[in-house]
Amino acid sequence: MNGKPASPACPICGHEVADPKTSPFCGARCRDIDLGRWLNGSYRMPGPPAPPPTAPPETEQSDGSAADVPSS
Repeated sequence: MNGKPASPACPICGHEVADPKTSPFCGARCRDIDLGRWLNGSYRMPGPPAPPPTAPPETEQSDGSAADVPSS
């Protein structure tokens, strides 16, 4: 032991994290890789199942005429 605490390892590539501005990643590249994984759905937070989507309201009546849809 040299008395110096060990630097944490980057969770993406395992290299030492030298710059506290990019922590917990070793650099911008690994930070961007992690962000991409969140954005494309690779990482997911556990939770209750989502309810099924609901159908949009009908915009046409059975006789083919347009339904009265109030405007907002």
